Amino acid sequence: MNLKKLVFGALFSVVFFTSCSDDDDTIVETPIGAYDNGVLILNQGGFGKGNASLSYLSVDSNTFQNNIFALVNPTIILGDTGQDVGFYNEFAYIVMNGSNKIEIVNRYTMAHVATISTGLSNPRYIVFYNGKGYVSNWGNGSSTSDDYIAVINLSNNTLSAPIPVMEGPEQMAIANGKLYVAHLGGLGVGSTVSIINLSTNGISSLSVGDAPNSLEISGETLYVLSGGKPSWTGSETAGKLSKINLSNDTVSGTIDFALTSHPSNLEISNSDLFYTVDSDVFKTLVNTSTLPTTALFSTTAQGVYGVYSFEVQNEKIYIGDAVDYSSDGKIYVYSSTGNLEISKTVGVVPAGFYFN
Repeated sequence: MNLKKLVFGALFSVVFFTSCSDDDDTIVETPIGAYDNGVLILNQGGFGKGNASLSYLSVDSNTFQNNIFALVNPTIILGDTGQDVGFYNEFAYIVMNGSNKIEIVNRYTMAHVATISTGLSNPRYIVFYNGKGYVSNWGNGSSTSDDYIAVINLSNNTLSAPIPVMEGPEQMAIANGKLYVAHLGGLGVGSTVSIINLSTNGISSLSVGDAPNSLEISGETLYVLSGGKPSWTGSETAGKLSKINLSNDTVSGTIDFALTSHPSNLEISNSDLFYTVDSDVFKTLVNTSTLPTTALFSTTAQGVYGVYSFEVQNEKIYIGDAVDYSSDGKIYVYSSTGNLEISKTVGVVPAGFYFN
């Protein structure tokens, strides 16, 4: 799953859709050709299966297409366990965890540009700053001391000296020339955010909740959502929302969840803060000091056991359902009030939405 290195990770059908229906879609077997003004969906695929893929959805033009990387680049295999996509200028950097590589394509046409296949070891997420890309790497899962941030020179896609960090670096955010790294903990459980000064590579750290899984910046505050230790660990802990003041890198406040509530998928849109717990979507204000007692809506009617991927964009809420982690996954698009508007079948394990 998203919380572990053995991530459960193609379809060739392409369809034009009507809301909430897949039944009468028209099959198309050629690339659309333009993948802007929509959302790219990264389908992780099954770990060790080499069946990661990309799908495309445009709500505005009523267009949907599966397996767009393979359609445009039929001689190139995307690879094993798609983990993340990052946009820089006209390029999309597709992080492939199981294949230990990054595939670079034109983000608007999907035409292949280059492959980075050295200097990466269990790569997770990518962010960009000042002409460089920063990629979190877990290294060998059996080692607690080989985790690092890979640094890519984006002018020629070469890697410079890595930045060693503590175990299990995951999602990252950049503000004020600093890289903030959530340490989920690799195969264990972390409870730290590292702060890397990108001018000097000096590192400090802050304690947050157990298993920090998502980061969002709003104004001068970094919000860190931690899921807490699940019950199966034998030492269950509560989830936590931590607020880090970016002007002085201190924890300015925390909000604790109930012991058995394990939140994930933090998103901030305008003045609203969203997160998920199991199959439910919650919404509150960014500057809240209390948590909502009832969900905005539940995805159980769609048979979602737990929300796997999640985004909020332009008053729409996007949900990815991994189903059984081996069959084709599902994505759902809801209105801002939780009304289901679009349902689509995508590739195996839809892991993320990236608005192009």
